[in-house]
Amino acid sequence: MSDKPVFTEKQYLGREWIPITIRLVLAMFCFAAYFFTDERERNGDLLAVVGFVIITISIIMGFLLHFRTRVINKSVLLDGLWTTRLVKIDLNSIVKAEIGTYSRYLFNNPVYNLHTKGTIRFFTAGNDAIHLTDRDGLLYIIGSQHANEFLRAIKEEMKHL
Repeated sequence: MSDKPVFTEKQYLGREWIPITIRLVLAMFCFAAYFFTDERERNGDLLAVVGFVIITISIIMGFLLHFRTRVINKSVLLDGLWTTRLVKIDLNSIVKAEIGTYSRYLFNNPVYNLHTKGTIRFFTAGNDAIHLTDRDGLLYIIGSQHANEFLRAIKEEMKHL
């Protein structure tokens, strides 16, 4: 058993294009409203402060790790933020692994270990996901920016079982 992961991927909260665009448009609206307020309005300065706060939060979220995915020792390990538990998916119990889309929707919220309707979801950004089905029929949907390499690593580990 090797302690070196076959595959590692880190997904960050603030690096998805649609939420970044929404936050930047809000900040631009605040700056534009600040620019067009009269000098005698005392609350106009608050708009500039809110715009800078939105930009600062966007920068911080770009470095905020949502979860890390590793394929190591015939299992998939998902490690999240501070208070989340380590999720270990044993590849011995997996009967099917395939690439699919995460969701048909354009906007998806980041989730970690979300249990709904017989599926467990892990997602931060992107469109692709790995669908893992275990012996009990439980479906794990793990969003990935590098779905092809992730699936290759899972199949490689499953070969050695």
